[in-house]
Amino acid sequence: MDLITLLVVLFSLSWACFNFLRSNSSRRKLPPGPYPFPIIGNVLQLIGQMPHQSLTKLSKTYGPLISLKIGSQNIVVASSPEMAKEVLLTHDHVLSGRTVVAAMEAQNHNISSMPFLPVGDTWRKIRKICREQMFSTHQLDISEDLRREKLQKLREYVNECCVSGRAVRIEQAALTTTLSLLSSTLFSVDFGNHDSNSTLEYKEVIQGVVDTVSAPNLADFFPILKRFDPQGIKKRAEVHFEKLLGIFENIINQRLESRKNNTGGPKKKDMLEALLDIREGNEGYLSCSDIKHLLFVS
Repeated sequence: MDLITLLVVLFSLSWACFNFLRSNSSRRKLPPGPYPFPIIGNVLQLIGQMPHQSLTKLSKTYGPLISLKIGSQNIVVASSPEMAKEVLLTHDHVLSGRTVVAAMEAQNHNISSMPFLPVGDTWRKIRKICREQMFSTHQLDISEDLRREKLQKLREYVNECCVSGRAVRIEQAALTTTLSLLSSTLFSVDFGNHDSNSTLEYKEVIQGVVDTVSAPNLADFFPILKRFDPQGIKKRAEVHFEKLLGIFENIINQRLESRKNNTGGPKKKDMLEALLDIREGNEGYLSCSDIKHLLFVS
């Protein structure tokens, strides 16, 4: 063995020992959990169609707060109501930072999306808007009749299928009702019709976004692969995100034109109208791009 080969071997062994010690040191600061295998981490403990059941079994061994390693990423799982409260309420500011998955970086969505923004002025402003305009008790009370109406339509659709002997696709029926309720609440446009193909494109785009974002991505577990996008998930996300944001942009432009010309009847009382009022008011920190991404999150 020549000198250069010997130096390379010694350097490799030293680097491996350093990473091993650093990994053990970092794990001592984490909650208990199963010991990870090299490279893959705890992936084998979660393999299967129902990973939530695997997590339940692990919680019985390691407690309600578990640390796992998926690839090179450390993950902490809260598996009890008490621990979830600690994470989401008691220590929410400390633990509010989230890892941005590769798919969510499509169309720079992570830059304007409240769930992925770091805690700061922008995050607080957008959070305030969501709290006051979307999730307040007043807003929920206003939309109560709308929710009853959409559920009644779902009931009528299921009853028609029963009478005619048609099969009811539960997943599709639930998606249609959800889209109908959300689109009516957000911008007073009904994108859900159980027997119409007019909103097929919108449904396909939404389904494409959901499938892409929820797909397991190696680049999320091994960040070194993110720039290569080995499974093409980021590329597909770019396509679906662009289509959905384009739909929102058309709706926003139509509403702005309607407001400018005072057409379209009485002023609408939906989420888009409230966001445009904020944009045009004294709180001019909200751009049209921010509104598109807020509607996306909704």
